[in-house]
Amino acid sequence: MQTPGEELVGEYLRHVCKCEFVQYNVQLSQVQGEIDVVGINLSTRTLYVCEVAVHLVTGLQYVKNKRPDNINRFITKFTKDIQYARSALPDYEHVFMLWSPIVKQRANPKYDQLAQVQTVHDRLKADFDVDLQVIINEKFQHCLNELRAFAATQSKAFTSPIMRLLQIEEYLARHLQ
Repeated sequence: MQTPGEELVGEYLRHVCKCEFVQYNVQLSQVQGEIDVVGINLSTRTLYVCEVAVHLVTGLQYVKNKRPDNINRFITKFTKDIQYARSALPDYEHVFMLWSPIVKQRANPKYDQLAQVQTVHDRLKADFDVDLQVIINEKFQHCLNELRAFAATQSKAFTSPIMRLLQIEEYLARHLQ
């Protein structure tokens, strides 16, 4: 079962990126691990590989042995993701995304989540020539607004609870005006 954050990303891939196939919690066969959300757009031959982290209070804060672990965790995850994408659909365009609504900037570099995400981006670029799309903070809000705008144009009931909630909110807002 997917989390609400994963479902939000999956619905974005389905409705905004026009993916015909969206799968959650894809198990990797060669190595231990999973990919949170995978989307495939057949017409553009694009594979979207997304990691999703929704931590509302702490922001993007993974720890190991009581020490910040964002960089190692995401480098490891995306290394596996890149290997998976390149072996599973080598002739597709690959889009790798990190989604997190709250990523905090801190004065102490050890706890600066924004700087850690930039480090992950830079390392993936250097090691794999991958330009990680970082969907955080304002960009996350923008994508949520895109999904909300799409939901407002639809009159059919969505099967996704996330999409149905956005649709209800938009129709209610119009009704109350």
